[in-house]
Amino acid sequence: MLAFRGTALPDWLRERLATAPAAGFTLFRHLNVRSPAQVRRLTAELRNAAGRPLLIAADQEGGQLLALGAGWTPFAGPMAIGATRDADLAERVGRATGLELRAVGVNVCYAPVLDVVAGPTNPALGIRSFGDDPDQVARLGAAWLRGLQSAGVAATLKHFPGKGAADVDTHHALAVVERGREAFDATELRPFRVGIAAGARMVMSGHFAVPALTGSSRLPATLSRAVMTDLLRDELGFEGASITDALDMKALPQDATQAVDVLAAIAAGVDLLLATSKRDSQRRIESALRRAAEVELFEPRALEASTRRIADLHAWLATFPDPPLEIVGCAEHRALAGELASRALTLVRDDGLLPLRLEPGSRVLSIMPAPRDLTPADTSSFVTAGLAAALRAHHRDVDELVTSHPPTTAEIAAARDRAAAADVVVIGTISVAPGSPQAALVETVRSTGRPLVTVALRTPWDLLAYPEVGTNVATYSILPESMAALADALFEGPAAFPGQLPVELPLAVAAR
Repeated sequence: MLAFRGTALPDWLRERLATAPAAGFTLFRHLNVRSPAQVRRLTAELRNAAGRPLLIAADQEGGQLLALGAGWTPFAGPMAIGATRDADLAERVGRATGLELRAVGVNVCYAPVLDVVAGPTNPALGIRSFGDDPDQVARLGAAWLRGLQSAGVAATLKHFPGKGAADVDTHHALAVVERGREAFDATELRPFRVGIAAGARMVMSGHFAVPALTGSSRLPATLSRAVMTDLLRDELGFEGASITDALDMKALPQDATQAVDVLAAIAAGVDLLLATSKRDSQRRIESALRRAAEVELFEPRALEASTRRIADLHAWLATFPDPPLEIVGCAEHRALAGELASRALTLVRDDGLLPLRLEPGSRVLSIMPAPRDLTPADTSSFVTAGLAAALRAHHRDVDELVTSHPPTTAEIAAARDRAAAADVVVIGTISVAPGSPQAALVETVRSTGRPLVTVALRTPWDLLAYPEVGTNVATYSILPESMAALADALFEGPAAFPGQLPVELPLAVAAR
């Protein structure tokens, strides 16, 4: 699976496709995406140049990772779905996502994420997970994939065999999931078993070690036959196509020894290699593949099995029509995004401040950090801070402070001074840790004595960083629909927060 930089087909890639086949391409928002019409032209160019069917994939997970940008419906992510507990809603969101992908020529989605999050220490997961209950993750993930695949887009279960308990971002280093086999079966593998039974067409391996499965704390699951064949194929009965996570992640070596890992992944039973746009890495991978073929390192029956699985996937994809481009970002899907945003809103606790009742001329102070990408699996930097604008739809006098992330000492002082002049303060936080500058900002504002609402804009664990605040809510998203729904609910009151926490939160109390 190749990748490249450009919003149209570059000449070198046209030549590459003329000389050797490729399984397909992965599109990335910052490299390839400008508009739905442009992506549809690009995917048509790729297929015409290849002269054969292609798999064209994107990470359209929802929430913090939207590989396709402005113009597509921005659905909140899996943890927002987890807060609704509604499998029917999950399936409808999955189908809408699939229709919008298929309409622009994308036929593989690298989702759903079936990692069962173990807590706030997993840096790359967060709201990409449906929650911390394996049964709920399994139920909602399977519903989402059924919806996606009903539109003719292959779902990809990831990150097999489950890295929710990892405390290292595999974009930067090898993670190790330290669980016994019995606990691993009950937690990590539960969603994958259900997802496979629901008919998932693809599974993505993860670059993390699982000693309970492999006996090694240094061997990534991607490179382990015990994981990718014995477990995935023989034990779980998966018959679809398997693919590696991105091969440029630093959990794997990024030098000449990468050739060893490429061959190890194929020997482990992986069907597809997910390359990124780095040309030197692509050349290393392709050189290793050519040489291995020349010296007959590949087992013919294994290659035939991979070829058959990919051909079966193409045959399945060919049975679906392409929707019209007009379905992308249509009114029906926008309304569905609004429904998800509203139903996910969770009131953790309220000391009587809600609903907000403001007299004309009262001043509201809105504070939130400027959105940024906290991990490579993140597109938050494309989002504009929208809390103040949403609040202004209900009350005209809203003062706005968008801080750095994390806030500076000067910004914390400014927040204190501006809060002292406000009648109500609404602070949104993003991945705040106890003792961090964001936590200090919240405590500084709280010390002014002004009425205060804190909003966990990403994961609800933010609330552990400021336990003294009496009114706390969670949105699981900074997308515009979530900000609008939040503002509506703050002025409507507790009944407008129907969501339930999808993760255990020690300080949580019943909202009503």
